[in-house]
Amino acid sequence: MNRNKLIELFCANLASAVIHQILEKAIDIQEIAEKYVKEVKNSWEIAKSYRQKINPINNSLSDRDIEEIKAKITNKVKTELRLRIERGYKNIDLSLVEEFVEKSLSELKIKIKS
Repeated sequence: MNRNKLIELFCANLASAVIHQILEKAIDIQEIAEKYVKEVKNSWEIAKSYRQKINPINNSLSDRDIEEIKAKITNKVKTELRLRIERGYKNIDLSLVEEFVEKSLSELKIKIKS
């Protein structure tokens, strides 16, 4: 698989994990929250495997790649959450997006500029 496809798959899965983390925070129904937790774990594990395929975890990505990945994930998350808000989802805090994206990228050892 080529590198660009790996990056796209990585971004999609990490975006899914972040979306479900934010949805979990927004919901107060335990049964639904548990489904979001499962989805976060699943998407997170898939994203981790793509991260390793992009380049070894001990090697950082180029600044250009880092910024491109961060922008793609942030845009995907915001777009999906806005769609969910339009469909009637309540208590979704869009201000959490940047924080959750940066935290996730940091945990996967993708360096973010301060």
